Amino acid sequence: MNSPLRIVLILILLATSTLSHAAAKITPDIVYGHKDGMALIYDMFEPEGEKNGAAILYMVSGGWFSRWTEPQERVNGFRSFLDAGYTVFAVHHGSAPRYTVPEAYADVSRAVRHVRMNAEKYGIDASRLGVTGGSAGGHLSLMLGLNADQGLGDENDPVLQISNEVAVVVAYFPPVDLRRMTGPSERFPALDFPNEQASGISPLLHVDPQDPPVLLIHGDADELVNISHSVNMFAELQKHNVASNFITIPGAAHGFRGEEAVQASAARLEWFNRYLLD
Repeated sequence: MNSPLRIVLILILLATSTLSHAAAKITPDIVYGHKDGMALIYDMFEPEGEKNGAAILYMVSGGWFSRWTEPQERVNGFRSFLDAGYTVFAVHHGSAPRYTVPEAYADVSRAVRHVRMNAEKYGIDASRLGVTGGSAGGHLSLMLGLNADQGLGDENDPVLQISNEVAVVVAYFPPVDLRRMTGPSERFPALDFPNEQASGISPLLHVDPQDPPVLLIHGDADELVNISHSVNMFAELQKHNVASNFITIPGAAHGFRGEEAVQASAARLEWFNRYLLD
């Protein structure tokens, strides 16, 4: 084979849409929508072994900034899910500072609808979707769980006509009441939106008895998102008889490390297994 042809074939192989990495099959950059001429994407991670038919959507969001990372670098973070047979979706949304919190929520809501629309193709059960994230990702996860609909029938877009329901939520250290947080912010520009929109995007105000099971995990030394957010959220969930639990990790700050991360990850997987598999 001559050298130019060999180079072309190598480039084709490198450009293939589905990659195998560390016992996971990765399908990167699946487009679930467009905004301002840009693509909205999620990456799909499938276990190489037997799939259990359920899926977990991970909100890639910190400060409502959705940082892009090579999907191969995310595999280890999803290892416990993949080993248990879950398909995982790393969902990216339009980021701060260009987009605000309500716009980020609209994006991830669309992502859920897109996953549900393509569930059969992905080999998953649309009724067995879990959602999780930390901080801003935890906030978005709660909004998805507590503010779902059966589809927007008056929309022409077929994706928006699909339900955005999820079956279970796990949120790490989430802000849950944005009514006193909106306005210009150098650190969190996504919060710079009209305060009259804050109630609609605050999970604390969207709880009702039909909501899916929710697990909250928070450190009591969190100085960025005070643990009172999860305390208040859990109280509201209990008030409405929503299946829920609240785990406090003593001494943990914002973002779990070491044994804290191991403890939180184990509790999260157990919660998903309880409600997505059993």
